[in-house]
Amino acid sequence: MIVVLAGGVGAARFLEGVVQVVPQEEITVIANTGDDREFYGLKVSPDIDIVQYTLAGIVDEKNGWGIRDDTSYTMQQLTNYGNEDWFQLGDRDLATHIHRTNLLKQGKTLSEVTNEMSKHFGLKLRILPMSDQPIATHIQTPAGLFHFEEYMIQRHCSDEVQDVVFIGAQAAHPAPGVIEAIKQADAILLAPSNPVVSIGSILAVRGIHDALHEVSGQIIAVSPIVGGAPIKGPADKLMRGLHMDVSAVGVARKYRDFLDEMVIDTQDAQLANAIEDLGIPVSVTNTIMRDSTAKAELARHMLRAAGLNYS
Repeated sequence: MIVVLAGGVGAARFLEGVVQVVPQEEITVIANTGDDREFYGLKVSPDIDIVQYTLAGIVDEKNGWGIRDDTSYTMQQLTNYGNEDWFQLGDRDLATHIHRTNLLKQGKTLSEVTNEMSKHFGLKLRILPMSDQPIATHIQTPAGLFHFEEYMIQRHCSDEVQDVVFIGAQAAHPAPGVIEAIKQADAILLAPSNPVVSIGSILAVRGIHDALHEVSGQIIAVSPIVGGAPIKGPADKLMRGLHMDVSAVGVARKYRDFLDEMVIDTQDAQLANAIEDLGIPVSVTNTIMRDSTAKAELARHMLRAAGLNYS
């Protein structure tokens, strides 16, 4: 079994490559839920949604989120009623959140709901939320403490980052199957996700970080930072605010206590020695996922680094 720790658009695109190489039945995704939030009374799980929409082939690739060719009549009417409109949700996307919220109110867990919705989308891989209990990533700034979605979308990442807080993480338990999947995995791949708020939130859940020290398979990460900047998103601002080096070295340093190998882009080949000085083996390849071939090749490279060969 292959386990992928995932959050955000980068992870969804990476998983497009993994499913080209590994049978879906052999893949377990542990998804970040620290970005989850209630909007208009509905439970929204952005990172679970982006993975499901992407692998189902319906994602709006232009925006990087939501459903392709969606409409916005509901948001327009909500705005007419005087509601805030900074978090845009398409009509079909809203149906996802209505369905999820309804199932949760019936007493189902987020894990159960996610599994049911994956089946609806025809997905055979297993997607596990990092926890069934609420965890909320917040950004501390001079202007106050903001939920990550609020900080990123409403405030456009304009505030200085002073700290990142995972509210509820230490009180929460990993979702059923998460720890078992980690310990039984043939390989654990850390997707090119934001190391602070995506992978960082998963690691903050009590028991998950410790479980990564009890694995039999290799743990391989790919840097989402290339040439000193993230491919997408505010990882650089968050890393800088936490006094992390905004580079593949900074990412490797965050994962150093459990990582078996760091994969970096050819543009950053000169950083290999600095990462190896941390005691982490390094391999260099193209990590820019411009097309489906590049996505699959990156997945193959990481699996080979873990000692697994897939054609």
